[in-house]
Amino acid sequence: MKLKLSSPAKINLWLRILGRRQDGFHEVETRLHKVAVEDVVELELTGPGEDVTLTCTVPGIPLDDSNLAIRALRAFEARTGSRHSWRIHLEKRIPSGAGLGGGSGNAAVILQGANQLLGSPLGIDELLEVAAGIGADVPFFLLETSAADGSGRGEQVAPAPSPGPVPVLLIKPAFPVPTPWAYGRWMGSRELPGVMYALQPGPWGALQNSLERPVFEKFRLLPALKTWLLERPGVLGALMSGSGSTLFALFESSDACETAAGEAREWVGETAWIRATNLLG
Repeated sequence: MKLKLSSPAKINLWLRILGRRQDGFHEVETRLHKVAVEDVVELELTGPGEDVTLTCTVPGIPLDDSNLAIRALRAFEARTGSRHSWRIHLEKRIPSGAGLGGGSGNAAVILQGANQLLGSPLGIDELLEVAAGIGADVPFFLLETSAADGSGRGEQVAPAPSPGPVPVLLIKPAFPVPTPWAYGRWMGSRELPGVMYALQPGPWGALQNSLERPVFEKFRLLPALKTWLLERPGVLGALMSGSGSTLFALFESSDACETAAGEAREWVGETAWIRATNLLG
């Protein structure tokens, strides 16, 4: 009664904030796309009871009920009215506080895995409802498609066309950006002079992220990094993913992407997390 599950990362090809809602959240429209960087999640049904053991390969990741993986398990059991003992192990390859959806993806595969191990008591629509209560990005990772459009808080998802395995460079500096902080600063934020915030048209749509305004105001390395990425040979566009701190750049070829990755290691420094990969087709 054990599963080993792949939990991919995502980027936001665009994220546009439409306004603040009465419930305190923000109305958004976004396109999410999975990328070929993944965590590996092991889920084991160990027997009756209600004990959950969580381990992780990365120090500092919370191992209590604040972790989205355990929250997903508890939400699943609350919906099904069942209790069991579980063991979860997270092999983390996606950095946290990065805007790459690592924790949300983990929560989604936990929902899928628990449902599978217990004989599929929930259909996909029920799983999507449970996922929406855990986090805005979680429903996206339940879809079999590589890309989806999100609305509402981002939790209302519908499959979208994928441009295919476009080469993408991911760069996360050593610092994280808290998502609630970024959204909380959006309303009063301003654009920095000389920084590219405008729409960047492409075959996948127009790249743009409303959260670049507040995040770039505080973390001045990020607008400088975006400008640097846009100047690389073969780049098709560059943007911050989600609330950051990861920036990504899409390239016309894998060679151009790999070259930029090597240059980025010298430009950003050894403490940054850098991956040359591609969009999942």
